[in-house]
Amino acid sequence: MRVTKEQKAWVDITIGKIEEKMFCVAERNLHKIPYTAKDGMFNDYSESKICWWTNGFWPGIMWQMYQLTKEELYRKAAREAEEKLDRNFLVYQKLDHDNGFKWLLSAVADYRLTKDPDSRNRGLLAAQLLAGRYNPEGRFLRAWNEWGGQRHTGWAIIDCMMNLPLLYWAWEETEDPRYLHIADGHGKTALKYFVRGDGSVRHMVELDPVTGDFVREYGGQGYGEGSSWTRGQAWGLYGFVLSYLHTGNQEYLHASRRIANYFLANIPRDGIIPVDFRQPEECEWEDDSAAACAACGLLELSKHVEEADCRLYRNTAIWLLQTLDRERCGWSKKTDYLLERCSVDYHGSDHNIPIIYGDYFFIEGLLKLADKELFMW
Repeated sequence: MRVTKEQKAWVDITIGKIEEKMFCVAERNLHKIPYTAKDGMFNDYSESKICWWTNGFWPGIMWQMYQLTKEELYRKAAREAEEKLDRNFLVYQKLDHDNGFKWLLSAVADYRLTKDPDSRNRGLLAAQLLAGRYNPEGRFLRAWNEWGGQRHTGWAIIDCMMNLPLLYWAWEETEDPRYLHIADGHGKTALKYFVRGDGSVRHMVELDPVTGDFVREYGGQGYGEGSSWTRGQAWGLYGFVLSYLHTGNQEYLHASRRIANYFLANIPRDGIIPVDFRQPEECEWEDDSAAACAACGLLELSKHVEEADCRLYRNTAIWLLQTLDRERCGWSKKTDYLLERCSVDYHGSDHNIPIIYGDYFFIEGLLKLADKELFMW
């Protein structure tokens, strides 16, 4: 990716810092699947919470580091996490719209690098289970099996745009067009109901599961109905350009650009991204993961637009990543995490904490800039 001499120097230095830190982190956490950290050390979701939606991001980091360094430690950690995730396949209630996050960054990444047949099998099984969530009348992938103890068969969420690449991969791998039709069907429904006229994005939409008609939106993980949850903005920004990449549908590219332009217009002057662009002014909750994911989306989008917008998107992504490096990264090798101030959602209790997917997207963004990433999507 084209960058200035000064930007390249920063990228090289920062990747060097990542290499130094992540080897120590991988050694300490070889048998874990981390989610967040306490007192600087990662916790472990590999046993009691093996079905958690974020459990693909740790093996995703390990595969990115293996691609970069060829250190066997990373391959071993990634493969162990992938094999542990097999237990999730036996828990129906915990197989949902996030199969892409879990198995695209673990099993499919493994298969891309090693051609391991067991990994291919896991990826295709996960894709088939994701495809089974498709409502053909409403043309959407149903979110969760339950929410708050209730079944909501008509709920869909913007996060699914980042899970669709599992179906695109299955289509390319098997040449079975059903996977393409399902992914494209959901994408077109998301275009219709999730992206507002100003480029902001709804997190959660309810559709009538029988007729497919729009019922209402929900605030979801953002501040409220009509607000702009920043990680949802990032899911949409990145997810739509990925659907464009796989289908060539210009409508997806236009949607990604609209969301990107809205995101750029709302970035605070200091480059620190809040949980919701429309949260109360006095709220100090941030989401570094939204900044990192949006940066990755902007970098991918920059490859598919004219030169002026290419520079704008690329330079904004670099600014976001540089701000995280300078203001929000814990670079000590004695701690496990990188990004320090991520938030799960607006109304919950987990704010300004390390979260594994923030670290994943930060690393992916740096590797994109250096043309050294393993493309996961």
